[in-house]
Amino acid sequence: MNMIQSPQNALFKEARKLLEQRRERLKVGQALLDGPHLLAAWLDAGRPVQRILLTQDGLANPEIAALIQRVHSPVCVLDERLFAELSELPSLSGVLAWVAIPQSGMPRSTGFCLLLDGVQDPGNVGSMLRTAAAAGVDQVLLSSACADVWSPKTLRSGMGAQAVLDIVERADLPAFVDQFSGQVAATLLNGATDLYRADLRGNLALVFGAEGAGITPEMAVRANLRLKIPMAPGIESLNVGAAAAICLYERVRQCGLAG
Repeated sequence: MNMIQSPQNALFKEARKLLEQRRERLKVGQALLDGPHLLAAWLDAGRPVQRILLTQDGLANPEIAALIQRVHSPVCVLDERLFAELSELPSLSGVLAWVAIPQSGMPRSTGFCLLLDGVQDPGNVGSMLRTAAAAGVDQVLLSSACADVWSPKTLRSGMGAQAVLDIVERADLPAFVDQFSGQVAATLLNGATDLYRADLRGNLALVFGAEGAGITPEMAVRANLRLKIPMAPGIESLNVGAAAAICLYERVRQCGLAG
């Protein structure tokens, strides 16, 4: 078991790049998972771990020690000061998992898909991924204007969803919906159908846009099902994550998780 105490250590410097730079994550196809919950979710999904970074306290933690027993990869112990530079949490979790970002599947032409069209807040993206996983979404596609799926904040908000979902980043959403064999639904006011009167069964792509601006005009013209979520008078809109959860679970209500 290696001990890392110097900020000049090559492994530490590489890990710091992964934490701070989306460009580096894209370049090497790797990310850092902070904390035992994300590590457990990753292992439960059958995903491999390339390396474990620990503090001394993490090494002594029974929960983390049990997880380490499931990992067949190198383990390094970091000085707490160095570990803190690799974590955005207010208190140290004690464990970081260095993982390969899963390969995306080919864009689907059928099924139940969630499309994020410029959702920029990492917390919103993560919570929408978490809801999508719970609702049985087959594939999530994100435009290039969306927040990074593998950033620390999005990973924390996703609570393990990234381990189980088929995710396509930097997707050409207009091209996707042009070849999709099913309804393309979006929350748009003009000509909208009440969500609870709409038929969401069958092949369905649900589109949600940027906070404030909504979906792009290119996607709006392609929506063949416009949805309106009923709200009390005087309330103009919902948080995009809340709106997505309501629509995803109306689909679940109509179809069930196997729908």
